[in-house]
Amino acid sequence: MNLERLANLLGMSKTTVSRALNGYPEVNGRTRERVLKAAKENGYQPNPMARSLALGRTNVFGIIYPLLPADLGDPMFLDVVAGMSAALERVSKNLIIAPVSPAAEQPSYQQIVRGRRVDGLLVSRTLVRDERIAFLSKSKFPFVAHGRTELGAPYAWFDYDNAAGIRMAMERLLGLGHQRVALVSAPLELNFARQRKDAFVAAMASAGLAVDTRYLIDNTLDRRSGYQAMQQLLACSPRPTAVIVDNHLSGVGAVRALLDAGVDIGKEISVIVWGSMADTLAGIDVTTIDQPDAHQAGARMADMLLALVDGKPASELQELWQPVLLAGSTVGFAQPAQ
Repeated sequence: MNLERLANLLGMSKTTVSRALNGYPEVNGRTRERVLKAAKENGYQPNPMARSLALGRTNVFGIIYPLLPADLGDPMFLDVVAGMSAALERVSKNLIIAPVSPAAEQPSYQQIVRGRRVDGLLVSRTLVRDERIAFLSKSKFPFVAHGRTELGAPYAWFDYDNAAGIRMAMERLLGLGHQRVALVSAPLELNFARQRKDAFVAAMASAGLAVDTRYLIDNTLDRRSGYQAMQQLLACSPRPTAVIVDNHLSGVGAVRALLDAGVDIGKEISVIVWGSMADTLAGIDVTTIDQPDAHQAGARMADMLLALVDGKPASELQELWQPVLLAGSTVGFAQPAQ
């Protein structure tokens, strides 16, 4: 049973039947009920391509992503993408990832939006002031931001509570007597890095502790920069007794630098890393600020995109999930200055 035969059976035009099946508001309720009943009784199956054309949709969602070398080996990133893909596949839709160079990122957004090549976008690694989100908001194009940004207009976003995670880490370290605490950060134009640094500075101030500027190192987002940041901290006199690394990509390098320097981690220097460190450093049980359920988080973002496309207001699609502190062997009592 196709659309033409269903229309002939009902004695209606194909346009009226199509509009009734697709929920157009100009079709009255009685007609819609009659069409839906006949479609069910006669085993009508819509043509997916025709339906997409009728609704002006592609059934494809996208991520425009300036991939870093470590991203494709990052289990957290892959879990989020897998969760999105699975949620979209359940409703017969697809996810594409468009890798671009940083210089081509903004033009790529403009090209995809103006060509309506996808039905919605996920924006990752949000910036404190993010031109991508400003453009998408102004264009009224459906998107969900994986992270927050400074924007006056309401927009859909999903994030973990960056301030809460840092507070948990600081409470643990302060409770063990640490006062010389360092922070290794991702580039501070990234919103998560800025929020985590602000929370760190606030926690130090609340404890009555001054922040040693030598202990604040940013612009680290891979193993090499994390390694170099820890080497820089080890060269300080006195050394910090504890270090928080605000992203797991740098965390691997930071921990490796301590191991190579022969530091007894958890005794001489304590370390807490934001993000899962599973399977990255054999034999080292790192204390982490974990973002649980990455796969489910990806699925939730896909559901939010679908809701946006179906007309749900962006202001009703804002979710803040809570991180958890997972104790490992890399945190212990503070040692006196040498």
